[in-house]
Order: sequence, then structure tokens, then C-alpha cells
Amino acid sequence: MVSAAGSLTEPQVLAHTKRRLFPANADDGYVVADTQFAAERWLANESIDPDVTETLAPFNHVRVGSGYPDLVGVRVLDDDLLAVDRLGDEPPLVAVEAKGYTDGGGVDVERGIVQAHDRLGEANAVYAAAPAGAISQSARTLARELNVGVLGVDASGGVEPVEVPRLVGNRTTTETDAIRFQASAQGVADKSFSLNHPKNYLAYPLAVYHPDETERILSERVVRAVDGARTGAAFLDLVDERPDRVRLTPLGKEVVRFAHREYGSVDTALQTFDEWKRSRKRFADLSPKWGMLTRRVVYAYPATQLLVEELQQLHEDGVSEPTLPQVVEYLHQLHPSFAVELFARGDEAVRSRLLDADGELRRDELTDGAVYHSPTVFQLKAMLYHAGILTSRGAEPSNLTPETDVWALREPLG
Repeated sequence: MVSAAGSLTEPQVLAHTKRRLFPANADDGYVVADTQFAAERWLANESIDPDVTETLAPFNHVRVGSGYPDLVGVRVLDDDLLAVDRLGDEPPLVAVEAKGYTDGGGVDVERGIVQAHDRLGEANAVYAAAPAGAISQSARTLARELNVGVLGVDASGGVEPVEVPRLVGNRTTTETDAIRFQASAQGVADKSFSLNHPKNYLAYPLAVYHPDETERILSERVVRAVDGARTGAAFLDLVDERPDRVRLTPLGKEVVRFAHREYGSVDTALQTFDEWKRSRKRFADLSPKWGMLTRRVVYAYPATQLLVEELQQLHEDGVSEPTLPQVVEYLHQLHPSFAVELFARGDEAVRSRLLDADGELRRDELTDGAVYHSPTVFQLKAMLYHAGILTSRGAEPSNLTPETDVWALREPLG
């Protein structure tokens, strides 16, 4: 796509910037572009190149500070993009405002800098990205005064830091938590709980602690899908996956202590797991003590806490058996970014169907099971069922009828 001015438009600038800050081959971090960039057109007489749209996906409408940045994500940035060393152990939350040539041929770089500065209340680093030739000395001076990074983008897609920001230590409880969550080891983006029963994940720290080889003992006693068990155990913060080994977390060590207390050894506990193979009974009923431990583990998963709190509120509001579309619509009113990241598939086609340019839900789309994220509506829901939290199991999106899929608490209060 070439603009009327023959130069970079805002979507192009943003796409090049995303490639620089959040490269596709990086295995860390998470980033979304604002829903306005999922539109088919940008300038009056021009469409957005499908390649640009694909680069910018997934889309979400995330409030940061006083508004909605063009790009928001979490990742450890390259050293040349920052003025100081990294702040703390966690990767920074980054917000970007992009500016490109308009129909009139101008680029409002200063406005992008001021908009980026407004995001500093909740972001750790902010940038204004613009065509390199449009960045004036006065804009650079303003950016330095406001602690805003400036990225110069050229027509070939190169992105160079013109001004670099200092990291700030902001961390508040806002919609940005949804992006921090997705960037963590427990996020659901591009990953999945591939197994439906929590015993497969609880058994993994036992197998790690067992003196025999982890993969062999787990596949013999519990489940053959060892990789899926390890991934789910990491999501639930039972183990920490390192390049050279898998380490038990404090929560994983508690599972081992429980096994020692109840069975005398992890070997005996794993023998019991072997006896439960192919059982269809709710885990909390099959083994109440393991069920209580499962409840504790899944409650440590951030998405569980949010879901249970809001399902309780729905119950108090008189909706005791809410359907999946009702849950998502209700969550979107209160926690819009979380609702989208947790329930909606991340690909461009689904997000574009589900959200309009202002980030509002197209409610009719919620009746289509294909828009939902399997790790939430299938695997996570199944685990909440086995833990005794929900009344019904989950279902694969291909087999899901959202309007009859009930998300009800088994033991609501009041």
C-alpha cells in the first residue's frame, strides 16, 4: 500500500515498528495492536494491505493511561532501545503511538509524542514511531523532555531509535494486566492446556521428584502425552521450565509434600494415579483430598480468580446459570481486554469479526463456537469442573454450542 503522499502511512509505520520491537521469531513476550487497525481502509481512498493487517494481528482495545495506544505489549527490549539498564526482573510493558503521512501529506509527530507520554502512567516505556524524514529537532527535544522514545521508520522497513526512553517503574491494576498475563508463562496466547484432566498436571511434579526418569514414569503411570503434561504444569506454576532442566516451583513442592503426607512417597502416589486411568468421574468426587489440592492449584491461576468472582456476581444478579455468550459479554463490560484475551482466538480473522474498530463486541458473533479459544472453553473449563468449581465440563470449539454452554458455580454463595 502506498499513501496519497507517496510515503508511509500509520498502519505501515506501526507494522514495521512491531517487527522491530516484537520480532516474529522471538519466543518471549506478547503484543496486540489496537482494533482500529483491523479495518479494511485507512486513508480516504486506500485500503490497508492484507500483509500489514496480518503483521499487526492480534487486535485488542487496551486502555493504558488516558487512552488506547496503537500497540501495547510486554517484552525484554534490545539494549539499544533503552537509555538505562532493565528495571527489575520482569519485562517492561511497552506502549507505542504511530504517526504516518495523512491525505494532506503531513505527519503530526509531536502529537504522537504527547499521546505516548499520556501512557506513562501505566507503561514502563513508551515510544512515538514516525517516518524518519518527518522527525524534526523540535520533536526530538520534546520527546527528551517527556521521556518518550522516538523511532524513525524508513520506506524499506528499517526502524532506528532516534531518542531512547528511560524505564519507569509503574505497575498498576488495570486493563494492562491482561497483556502482562498473556506475556507470562501462564498466558493462553499461542499455547494451550492440551489435556483435560488436572491429575495429568498434578502428577508432573511428582514425576520430576521421582528418582526414575521423568518421562518414563509419567507415561507408564499417568499419561503418554508427556509434553502436554509438562506444558500444563508450567501454566499452573507447578514447574519452571529451564533450558537445561525442569525445576519444581514452591507450589509444585507443595504437591510433592502432599503426596508424601498422604501416601508416604511419590511412587505410591503415582501408583494411585495409575488406578485412575480412563476414569470419567469428577476428580473432586473420585478423591476429595486431591480435589481440594486441585482447587488450590487452579485458584492460583489468575484467570480462575477473575472468572469465579464474576460468576459469583452474576449469580447475585439473578443469573445463576449463565451461558458462554452471557459470561463473555458480562466480562467484556468490566474487563474488556481480559475477556478478549481469555476467550477469543488470537488470529486476525476472529478478532476482526468479534470486535469493531472501537473495540466493542459484535454480540451476534458470540453464538459461533469457532471464535472461542480452546484452552479456555475446553481444557480450563474441564479442570474447573474436576476441581468442583463449575457444574459442567468444557467442549472443543468445533463441538461447542455457546448458547447452551453453561458456566455456573457448583457452590455459589448467597
